[in-house]
Amino acid sequence: MNTERNIAFDFVRVTEAAAIEAAHWLGKGDKHAADKAAVDAMRSRFNQVDFEGEIVIGEGDKDEAPMLYIGEKVGTGSGPKMDIAVDPLEGTTLVAKGQPNAISVLAAGPKGSLLKAPGTYMDQIAVGKAAKGVIDITAPVKKNVRDVAHALNKSVEDLTVVVLDRDRHKKLIEELRKVGCRIWLIDHGTVAGGLASAFSQSEVDMLMGVGGAPEGVITAVGVKCLGGDFQGVLKPHEQKYIDQAHDMGISDLEHVFTIDELANGDDLQFVATGVSTGPFLKGVLFGNGTATTHSVVMRKSTGTIRYITSLHNHGR
Repeated sequence: MNTERNIAFDFVRVTEAAAIEAAHWLGKGDKHAADKAAVDAMRSRFNQVDFEGEIVIGEGDKDEAPMLYIGEKVGTGSGPKMDIAVDPLEGTTLVAKGQPNAISVLAAGPKGSLLKAPGTYMDQIAVGKAAKGVIDITAPVKKNVRDVAHALNKSVEDLTVVVLDRDRHKKLIEELRKVGCRIWLIDHGTVAGGLASAFSQSEVDMLMGVGGAPEGVITAVGVKCLGGDFQGVLKPHEQKYIDQAHDMGISDLEHVFTIDELANGDDLQFVATGVSTGPFLKGVLFGNGTATTHSVVMRKSTGTIRYITSLHNHGR
């Protein structure tokens, strides 16, 4: 019996539970209630999984988050020791506004495999398998776009780059427009955006820009499971995050983190369930006493990608 495979399916039940509870808040204008519902459901489900997990990427420090905080132990305590990175609801604002692309997501690997990133920002670049090895986050935007386009056998004009729509990206967006590529601006959801760049059937070819460092680690796991590539550089925006990075053993804040430094080894798993419909996962569909969920489960060791559609009967 393959323990890793069994745990992967147990993890699907974790993200499914979080997604269903968050989806009840779609469009109701309360992102905090949606996030709390997802966190509560995810934490409760973790308690039913036979493993010894530690949250390395979560809702924040213990004094900031009552559950799924960094360092919290999850699982029954019986089974393999694992690092867990979670975002119970990536896209709280998306759910509050009734917008697409919100997901519940977790990444997992053996103890010590996932980078413990500070809760600050990270400059990120992600691509799929065909462009692995050609990106360089320290190189000019023009070079990266042209190199990726060449690797994908596309013209620059047909290459699509997903970017978080923020003021801090004004210069990046201007440079991308000068290069002539297509740009997909998103309001939220860098994990989903990064994953979309690594799916060959997606409309997105590349992720660029500054997003959350914790989300960057989760994205790196998913991209690695898909055979893609990812690089990141920390961009701490407050002194406390600089101190936090140093406490975590990160002394060089200019260091370029490769995908293997963010997510080490091959025994990695990535699981996500759609909350509201996005580029690669449909959202939760409610029926008469039922909920239908759409999830993806990926394992790096086997290269397997499974899409799972589940019908949940609330009466049972």
